[in-house]
Parts: sequence; C-alpha cells; structure tokens
Amino acid sequence: MTSSYRAPLRDMRFVIDEWLNADTVWRNVPAWADLDSAMALQILEEAARFVGEQVAPLNGAGDLEGSHFDGTRVTMPAGFRESYRAYIDGGWPALAISAEAGGQGLPQLLEVALHEMLAAANHAWLMSPGLTHGASACLHAHGSESLKAHYLPKIASGEWLTTMCLTEPQAGTDLGLLRTKAVPDAEVRSELGDVFRISGSKIFITGGDHDLTDNIVHLVLARLPDAPAGTRGLSLFLVPKWVDHAGASEPMRNGVHCEGIEKKMGLKASPTCTMRFEHAFGWLIGEPHRGLAAMFVMMNAARLQVAMQGVAHAESAWQRAAAYAGERTQMRAVTTPADYVGDPAQPAPIALHPAMRRTLLDLRCVVEGERAIGFWIGQWLDIAAHHPDKHERAKADRFASLLTPVAKAFFTANGFAAASNALQVFGGYGYIHEYGIEQAVRDSRVSMLYEGTNQIQAIDLLVRKTIGDRGEKLCELLAHVREEADACQRAQALPEELAHAGQTLAALCTSAWQITEKLLEQGVADKELPYRVADDYLAMIGWLLLAYAWARTLRIAETVDTDENFYAEKRATARYFFDYRIAEFEHCRQLVEAGCRASLPFLSMETLNAH
Repeated sequence: MTSSYRAPLRDMRFVIDEWLNADTVWRNVPAWADLDSAMALQILEEAARFVGEQVAPLNGAGDLEGSHFDGTRVTMPAGFRESYRAYIDGGWPALAISAEAGGQGLPQLLEVALHEMLAAANHAWLMSPGLTHGASACLHAHGSESLKAHYLPKIASGEWLTTMCLTEPQAGTDLGLLRTKAVPDAEVRSELGDVFRISGSKIFITGGDHDLTDNIVHLVLARLPDAPAGTRGLSLFLVPKWVDHAGASEPMRNGVHCEGIEKKMGLKASPTCTMRFEHAFGWLIGEPHRGLAAMFVMMNAARLQVAMQGVAHAESAWQRAAAYAGERTQMRAVTTPADYVGDPAQPAPIALHPAMRRTLLDLRCVVEGERAIGFWIGQWLDIAAHHPDKHERAKADRFASLLTPVAKAFFTANGFAAASNALQVFGGYGYIHEYGIEQAVRDSRVSMLYEGTNQIQAIDLLVRKTIGDRGEKLCELLAHVREEADACQRAQALPEELAHAGQTLAALCTSAWQITEKLLEQGVADKELPYRVADDYLAMIGWLLLAYAWARTLRIAETVDTDENFYAEKRATARYFFDYRIAEFEHCRQLVEAGCRASLPFLSMETLNAH
C-alpha cells in the first residue's frame, strides 16, 4: 500500500511567487531577464513529472534490493542506471550550475525545489548525483584552466559523477587527523599540470563506486610531504577512477579501489564505500595546504541540500500519513466537521480524531514552514551570487551563512521526527515495509549525521557565527524578522489572529536577543557554556524562523481576495502553529537558561570503562 509521491507544486508556487516574490529578484539579474513565474512553474512541473515517473517508483524496490558489491565493483538496483540516464538527458544536473561552469545558470532557488522533490521521492537515488552542483562550483572556483577545460563539462552535465573524500577511520569530524598522502611525481608528464600520487584510505564515501556513470571523479583531501600539522596542512586533489590523459594512449584504470560497501540502517540503495587510493594519479585543486577552504565551496552547497532532505522526508511523511488517515476508519468520531458526509454512528476516518488531527497538523506546519525558509535561503544564495549591488550581495551572504547551519540541523531533526510521528498514524501497519513509512524513518536518520553532524552545526551557529561576531549577524537577522512582525501588526481591518502573530513574533525576537546577550556575557568566564547549550540554542532559532514563516504566510493568506481552499488551509495551519507549536520556542529557551545556571557533570572513567 505504498502511496506514490506527488510534488507539492501548489505550495512551491505559493512560496516562490507570493512568499518570496522571486520575480523581483530575477528582474535584477540580466541572465534571468526572460525568467518569470510562468516559466519557473513549467520547469517545476516538468521536474515533478520526471520525478514521479522515473525516480519515485524505484524507491521501495531499491530499498529491498540495495546496491551490490561483488568484490571488485558496485552495481546499483534495477532501474537506477536507466533513470539516471534520463536525468542527464533532461539536463537536470546542470539546472543551476553557472553557465561559465557548463550549466544552464538558472536560479539556485529552482534547484532547491528540484532536490526536495528528488529526496522526497527517493532519497537513496539522489545521493550519488547530489554532489554535482557543489563539485562543479568547487572546481570552477579553484581548479586550473586545464583541469576545468577537461573535467567541468562532463561533471556539470552529469556524464561523470563526483565524490567528496574526507573521512578516514581515525578522523571523523576532526579533519586535522587525516593521513592520506600526496607525493609529487616528476616523472609523469600531463597536459593538466603537475601530477601527484595519492595514497590512503577513506571511509563513508557516498557513491565511491557504482555503475551509473563510466567515470567517477573523486575530490580528495590529502597531505603533501611538507604539509604542516592539522587542517592547515590539507590540500585538495582531483583523482579520477579512469585516467584519459597523463600520457596514456587510451583510458586506463587509476589506482582507486572500492574495498567494500557498508551494511546500513537506511539508504540501502546508495553505496557507502570504503575507498583505497594506491599511488593514484591526482591533480591539485587550488593552492597547496588550502584544500579545506576549496572544499568548503562544495560542503556549503551540500548543506542546504541536506537541509532540504529534512523537508523532503517531512513532506513524504505528511503525504503518506494524510492519505492513510483519510482512508482508515476506526471508532466513532468525538465530533465531526460541518461538511462531514459520513454516518456519525459508524467508524470514522482516523483523521477526524483529535490525536490524529494534532499529529497531521504538526507535520503540515513543520514541512510548509520549513519549505518557505529553505527556499528563502536558496534565494539569499542567488542574491549573494548575482545581485548587481555589492552591499546587497554582502548582506545576502551574511544571511545565508547564518541560516544554513540552522536549516541543516533543525530541518533534518524535524524530518526524522516527522517520519517517526507519521509512522504512529499507521499503527502496526507503519512497521511494515509495504506501507513505506518505516523506510522513511530509516532513511531520514542519517541526514542528521553527514555534512557535519547537527551538534557541529549548532556549535558553528552559536560559537563561530554568533558569539564570534558579538551577535552582529543575528541582530541583523532579527531586525529583518521584526519587519514582518511590524507588518502583521500594522495590517488594517484584518482578523486579530494576525496582530497576535505579529506581537508573538516580535516578542520572540526580543527573547532570542536577550538570551544571546546573556550567553555573550557569561561565556567569557564559562568557556564550556556555549558548547553545552548550542543544540538548544539552534532549535530555539529554528522555531523563531518557523514563526516568521507562518506569520508571513498568515499575512499573505489573509490579504488574498479569493475563496480558494488553499488559503483557508494556510490560515488554519498558521493559527494552529501560533496556538500550539509556538510553545517549542519557549521550551528551547528554558533549556538554554538551564545551561546558563548549571554545568554538566562528568561521567567517571570507571563508569565509562565498566560498559
């Protein structure tokens, strides 16, 4: 009874056209002069058709079959290679890659929407091609002209897929412990520049080997012989699976080997590989010992995509739970709506029961609020890259930098929670594979771990980006949010719920700044303080952003002159958010306050060693 995924095009169109007024941004960019809402909708409709026909049907079967490793090579589940070829033929990998890098140069906002669809339909399918944009941006920004000429066209088009090779067995988040070596090879001549031999092992490499493309281009962090210790000694290298240059008369297999794939909790169709580099040919990307800075171009692009995976899992969970709750009849309803046509004396759809209504509304207000914020970040990235005014570009870059760790951690945590709560709607049936929701629970959990664990994102937000600049970026963001609060309160002849939403949003801004000031003050003497409250602080800011999303949504929905049910449901969901879910902000704020009052005890080594 696996329900099919349907791209939420109506809500996406609402966010792009009304919530973001994206046309106003596109008109400021000469390359997008011909792009308008109608064309953007056509692109998203075609994306939805492709995803629905080519990608979504492979989700459940791909999970059961998984990827295969025969000791030398990895093969993907049935249908994956063919659907990926259709993805390339449709031009989807190059959608938002810059024209200079070989792409179509469309707004990243549209790619954010595309990646949400792909992740909601089949997260495992998306994993291997998911790095195309980031890898293209990294190579375009830091690669030599010869490397770009040879590799960028095939990477941007999707003809060759890429990986990001960071993690090693002894070095997870602490990249300063990486040991992979890169040694210059003066004996080999290459038209692409100096050749290096790469040796070492990497783990947890998504798509390290597969049969989707004939070649795979690995971006590998390694150390040169004269490298200083720590992260300052890391350089970035391009290491292809197949080498078609370096003096070779025909393509030859590079010293890149997959030694196995992990048996995982979820994303079983996506191969997570252990990779061994054995004197593999590699070419330097960027400057020596500056590899981490170059790779951050790739990592930052990936973090918004991971954030949207959280939205995608919440959307998929919401769709499945809503469909099931509307069909499943059980017990008589306590009350029924005025338009209910069933017999009140008979078992009613469980969607009418208060417990299920709460769960469904929780799912809806999270996914639709987060979609608005995620698309908003995508728009800030577009402004940062393309706005003609350098001050606007700088402001957008500050906002995107501050918002990205919040979105990555908050959205993925909520995506996993949404999948788990949706499973509860199904009761025992939710625990069975054919209903699809148990796979969503398994698949959604890993997004909280990769591209920097959620705890790392929280530390980045509070320690580096808030305390690090004495709260200047946060203050600027809160001022922007207050403008929406003021707009809600100034609205004339509109329901009092809108004024209440504006007042609540303004109060949240004040509360968030007050607790931030407290952390700035107390963190001077208590160095551990920001680290022990970072998770709760990030969640607090996340709920503030959802309040902003729903206040703005409510204001738009209240001022639209239409009787379309879409807007009535937006108003109802917004009211639910401000009646119920808004309490989450205060809960998180109180946890931060608790962290200000009390330190964390240490577990004794005796206790730890005993277990």
